[in-house]
Amino acid sequence: MMQPLPQNPQGALVQIIGLGILSGAVAGAVAFVHRWYARERVPAGLAILAGVGAVGVSLGTWQTLQPFFTAGNQDVLTIPNATKNITSFVVAAITAVVGARVGDRLTTNMAALSGAKKLDDDVSRIVGAVGRMVTVTIPENIGDIDGYDTVSDETKTALAGSSFVFPRGITVSELRERIIARLEDDHGIGHVDIDLTSDGTVEYLALGSRVAGLGPLLVPGTVAIAIRADPAFSAGAGDSVAIWRRTNTGSERLTTGEIRGVAGDVVTLAVDANDAKTFDTTERYRLETLPRRTRPEREFVTRLRSADVTMGVLTVEPESALVGLPVGSIDATVVAVRPSDGATETLPLRGRPLETADTVFVVAEPTVIRRIERAAKTDTEPIDANTTARSRIR
Repeated sequence: MMQPLPQNPQGALVQIIGLGILSGAVAGAVAFVHRWYARERVPAGLAILAGVGAVGVSLGTWQTLQPFFTAGNQDVLTIPNATKNITSFVVAAITAVVGARVGDRLTTNMAALSGAKKLDDDVSRIVGAVGRMVTVTIPENIGDIDGYDTVSDETKTALAGSSFVFPRGITVSELRERIIARLEDDHGIGHVDIDLTSDGTVEYLALGSRVAGLGPLLVPGTVAIAIRADPAFSAGAGDSVAIWRRTNTGSERLTTGEIRGVAGDVVTLAVDANDAKTFDTTERYRLETLPRRTRPEREFVTRLRSADVTMGVLTVEPESALVGLPVGSIDATVVAVRPSDGATETLPLRGRPLETADTVFVVAEPTVIRRIERAAKTDTEPIDANTTARSRIR
C-alpha cells in the first residue's frame, strides 16, 4: 500500500532527495550492465527512462491517479502534491544522467582493475584531453598496409600534419572509429590501420586503397576483357566458358574464362593475363558453357580481396607470448599452421598449442594482424598472470 504523502516541506524535501538517489542508482545500474555486455555507453534516453520509471513506481503513480479517474479523492490535484511530484520527476531525470555516467565509468574502471576482458582496453579508457575538444594530428610518416593497394602520394601529403577535432568525453575506441570514418568518407581511403594513445596521439598510421570495379573481384594473374560474342543460352555471371574463334577451316578453341557480365552481344570475361593478348577487338567469338566446377580456392581469394580483412603470415619466435598458447586464444581466423619440421595443417583445432618456429596463417583486419605479429616476437617482458592471451594480441 502506498505511504501517505508528507504534508510538511521538510518531509517533502527529504522524499524528493530520496527519490533522486533512487533514480541515480537505477540509472547507474542500467549503465553498468549495458556497458559490460554491449561494450558501449548507454543511451541517455534509456538511462533517464529507467531512473524516472523507478521513481514513478515508487510514488505509486497509478494508485495516486486511480481515485481521480473514479471520481474519488482528488487530493492529488492539490498544488503542494502536484508541485512535489513534478519536482521529484525533474530531479530524478537529472540524477539519472549523473548516475548513468557514474555507472559507465565504474564499469570501465572495474574492468581495468580486475583484468576482466568483457571490455577491450581501448574501450575502457577515456581520452585524456586538455580543453573542451580532442584534437588529433595526423603524423608526417604514413605507412602502407600489406595486402592492399597503396594510397597515392598526393593523398598522403595532403593528410600529413592535418588535424581533426572531436568532442571530449569519448573513449579511445570511439575516437579511433571516428578518425577511420573521417579518413574513409572525406578522403576516399579504403582501409585504415591506426594506433592511438590515451591522450589521442597517433602512434601509428597506415593506409590502403580500395580498388573499384572488377579489380577486387579478380584473382591475381587474371584480367577482365570485353569482347563481342554469341553467349551460350542462359549463360550468366560466374559461368565458366570456352572461347572459340572462327577460322578459314572452321573454328578453334582459343582459351577458357569466366563470365563477369553480359550486355547484349558484349561479354566481360575474366581470363588469364597471358591469354588476353590473343583477343582481337574486331572479331566476334562464340562461347560454350563448361560444366560447373567448384573452385573454393578461387572463391576464397576473390572474397578476401573485396573484404575489409586480409591474410597475414607470421612465425612464432622463441619465448614469445604465443609459445604454448592454443590456436583458439588468437582473436582472428587461423586458416593454417605449418610446423618447422612437418606438413601444413589446414584449419587446425582450437586446442592445438603453438610452438616455436610455427608459421601461422591468419585472416583478420590489418590492425589485428599487426598486433598478433607483435605478440609472436620474442617477449622480454614477464607475462601478467591476470592478463589473458586473447587480450594481449587483440
